[in-house]
Amino acid sequence: MVQVEPINAFDDNYIWAVRDTTKNQVWVVDPGQAEPVLSYLKQHDATLAGILITHHHWDHTNGVAELVNASSGITVYGPAQSKFSGITHPLDAGDTIDILDFTLTILRTPGHTLDHICYTNNTLCFTGDTLFSAGCGRLFEGSAEQMWHSFQQFSQFSDSTLIYCTHEYTSANLAFAAAVEPNNDDIKAHIAWVTTQRAKGLPSLPTNFGLERQINPFLRANLAHMCHQLPPHLASDTQRPWDNFSAIRAWKDEF
Repeated sequence: MVQVEPINAFDDNYIWAVRDTTKNQVWVVDPGQAEPVLSYLKQHDATLAGILITHHHWDHTNGVAELVNASSGITVYGPAQSKFSGITHPLDAGDTIDILDFTLTILRTPGHTLDHICYTNNTLCFTGDTLFSAGCGRLFEGSAEQMWHSFQQFSQFSDSTLIYCTHEYTSANLAFAAAVEPNNDDIKAHIAWVTTQRAKGLPSLPTNFGLERQINPFLRANLAHMCHQLPPHLASDTQRPWDNFSAIRAWKDEF
């Protein structure tokens, strides 16, 4: 029996724990801190089997060295193109790995960073900082065109496929999504649900592709109406979806 559970880190990070409850083995995704993971392992009397890294940013990697030292011989998967030196098994697009009871396929998703990868199968996707609920990562290294093409790879997944991203940004992202699409009833409904969840201290994640296709302005950037509310200084005359994506991303950065 495999469960995916959030471990809180920093102010708004989730380190996802993939736990086999029968063997009490755990893989963690993007451990920016070691201490919360070690506490989780102690709480569940579990051992750390390995680590998945999506990209090199410190808030996804700073806990790796301490966790490796505490759990000798574990595998650290991560992008082959990464600046992070703690990866033991580098991965590239199309590679597959087996963890616990399932197989994950690697997507290269440059945009937020150039080394970013996602771990995917038909049931779930660990999207790091590429795709958030109602949002996406800032373009720190890649271009809008790269990020848009990265997003097109997600079209293969069914509406029910779960998305495990690394930040609790949903409320802020939905406020922006509502500005982009003020008449989108799905956004309004999800704002109400997320507000209730967060008031209870519960995460808004995971989300799923069916919902994101209805509420996420970045996945929907190819739709004709998505730039109707843009501030005039960001308006573009082109019809290319990645130019619309770029304009919406620039607006989000100012929002």
